[in-house]
Order: sequence, then structure tokens, then C-alpha cells
Amino acid sequence: MAKNQLFFLLVFSTTISFAQGPPITTQTPVMLGLEGNGIRTFGKFISKEKANAYVQVFAVPYNISSKFQVGGILPYKSISPKGMSSTNGFSDVILFAKYQLYKQDGKAKTFRVLANVKQTFPTGNTSNMPAIGSGLSQTYIGLIIGKITSSVGFYNDFGYTLSNKGATDSFSYNFSVGIPLLPQKYPQKQLNSFLEFNGNYLFDSKIHTLFISPGLQFIPGRRFLFETSFQIPVIQQNIRANKTNYMLLLGTRFLLN
Repeated sequence: MAKNQLFFLLVFSTTISFAQGPPITTQTPVMLGLEGNGIRTFGKFISKEKANAYVQVFAVPYNISSKFQVGGILPYKSISPKGMSSTNGFSDVILFAKYQLYKQDGKAKTFRVLANVKQTFPTGNTSNMPAIGSGLSQTYIGLIIGKITSSVGFYNDFGYTLSNKGATDSFSYNFSVGIPLLPQKYPQKQLNSFLEFNGNYLFDSKIHTLFISPGLQFIPGRRFLFETSFQIPVIQQNIRANKTNYMLLLGTRFLLN
């Protein structure tokens, strides 16, 4: 799985007051609720023309304060090229930090902007083929923007990734619209629908990919969340081989306190 696809893991929040769960493949500017001190894990199956892959992701965010959050991501990957032996193991570790730059709250609505920094360390195995790790140290700098009301949520994140060893830099962007399907009530129970778009552009090779990602999310109470997303490619520009057919995500989040 490409490195930018792992960035979809960092979102970890929901608030009862806005009746909105966090988007599934886009980051959220809210650092409360399920994003306090928790665990997120999900599996993603990736179907390509010449290979299938599966990644199981473990993400742990921790709120230093209401404005500052840090955390880490550890993915376990299995890659099975068609007609070849598969390889598996832990991939590159990602550490991240988010800081709230702006917040404007109103009655049942909020608008927020966060700075977002991520550092990828080349911890995955690159000696086997196909390689589990990228072999690169990469730094991501971006923004997360969201406007959330009781009836709809709009989320956007975008940023620039710098790579070492002469590898191409990239620009990634994600957009999400979330709509609650159940009325607000207490005790909390939510069913949320999402329509998301996930894009990435590699500068040197001029490779542009864009996926449309409809998803559903169920929140049975304050501590648990279950979600699924189906990602379908709409743009795979300048990819001559091994294009992605689709990606399927199934996951859960758990609040520790």
C-alpha cells in the first residue's frame, strides 16, 4: 500500500454535541471524544491488476491538551503478487502531531483549523521482494479544516510530503461530507454516512490518483465505533501498470478514557 494511503489512519474523534462521527478516510479537526486517548485498528484489502495486498493498521493518539495531540501508527502488511510468493511484516512507522490553530464555536456548530505534521521512518523490510517498507524517510506538513453542524460535516485535509534519497515529493488532498442518519438522542447512538474523495500527486513522475470513497459508520455508545469504506478509483493518471481495482476498509475505534 502506498505511503499516502496510511495517512487515512490518523483520524480519531467524535463529539456527541455535533452528532457527527469522524470521517473514515479524511482527517478531522476535532480532538475530543474518541480521539482523546484511544486505539484505532482497521484492515484494508487492496485489489490491484498484478497483486493483492492487505494491511492491518494500529494507531494510538494521545491528547497533550485540548489543542495539541501526538500519536503513532504501526501498519502490518501482506503483499501477494500474482504468480509469486507473498511477503508480510511490519511496515514503516509513522509519528504525528496536530495543533489547533483556530476554533470558532456556535450553537450546534463549529469551524476549526489544525496544523498537521507527520514523520515516516524506514523501519519496514526492503530486502525481500516485494518490499514491505518504502526505504525512505518522509516528512509531511499539512492543514486540516472542518465545518461541523448537527446535520452535516465538511472536512478537508491537504499537505506536502518531502522524501529523501532523491525520491519524488508528493501532494495529497482529501475531502469528506458526513451526514448523520439517526436523530440526536441520549444515550448516544449514531449511524453516519460519508462520501469522501482521496487524492495524491507525485511530482517527478506526474502520477495522479483520485478515489471516491463512500462509507458507513456506527457508534453504539461513547466508547466504541465501527466503520467501513469502499474506495473506487476515478483517476489513475500516468500509471502504466498495476492499477488499483478497489480498496475495502473495515475497522473499529475504542476510547480508553
